[in-house]
Amino acid sequence: MRLTLLGTGCPVAHVDRYGPAQVIRHADTAILVDCGSGVTQRLVAAGCPGRQIDALLLTHLHSDHLVDLFQLVISSWHQGRDRPQRVFGPPGTRRHVDGLLSLWQPELEQRIAHERRPSTVALEVEVSEIAPGNRLSLGAIDVVVVEVEHQPVKHAFGFVCEAGGRRIAISGDTRRCPALIEAARGADILVHEVFIHREMKVTPGVRSAETVQNVMSYHTVSDEVGKVASEAGVGCLVLSHFVPSGFDKPALLEEVKRDFAGPVVIGEDLMTLDAMTGSIDWRGTHLALGEWPPAPPGRF
Repeated sequence: MRLTLLGTGCPVAHVDRYGPAQVIRHADTAILVDCGSGVTQRLVAAGCPGRQIDALLLTHLHSDHLVDLFQLVISSWHQGRDRPQRVFGPPGTRRHVDGLLSLWQPELEQRIAHERRPSTVALEVEVSEIAPGNRLSLGAIDVVVVEVEHQPVKHAFGFVCEAGGRRIAISGDTRRCPALIEAARGADILVHEVFIHREMKVTPGVRSAETVQNVMSYHTVSDEVGKVASEAGVGCLVLSHFVPSGFDKPALLEEVKRDFAGPVVIGEDLMTLDAMTGSIDWRGTHLALGEWPPAPPGRF
């Protein structure tokens, strides 16, 4: 089971970190988790264009996690996709998708009439609204839905993906969440968001002290995320969805390592981690994490 980070950024546009998204592949199954800005380009770069995606899982309905949904649909059609796009998301997903397709309906009708492509089935979107505790069997990958704490967002999920005897947990957006810690217990890889509080400065005209405090209140702070991974007893902690997207990497690594003795990875766009072998591939560099399956935390 392989995980590729497609976008590790946040709502603020960044040239190196696109919007939040990751793809998990095992055997002939490919699952996209979230659909942030630039995801279709990243999928092509990762060798997994949208036409190959078997399911899209949405952690929640914040714009930075689904802003490229229509682009995924239209580009997959242009790539020759031969089936509808399947979307699994929280309550409200169906209304969002219906509204999105309705908004673009005039353009779709024009394209269909003028371009005369062999099929329009890829322009169809099949929506399933999910709930905490649901277990989804998506081809070769099983997924458990976990409710996380991202209030005031009413419905926010993390996911635990299982295949080939390995488990990858994805936090979604959340403050420290006991339910996620329990669900991720013993996972080979935990992909977790992080709010780097010392990097978020009060800036007149951009963010106030209240803005910083409120944003921090529903994310996991950088001096907490290592504790989360340690308590869950995961094999490897992969940091992603960085707020802000530009930060002091050595300082963050040092901070997180104080609380988690296992491998910590500062995630980068288009970085691939293989949960079967414990290896990382990024920009032509190949790295092994060491003993795999991972030893209990504290032995590294």
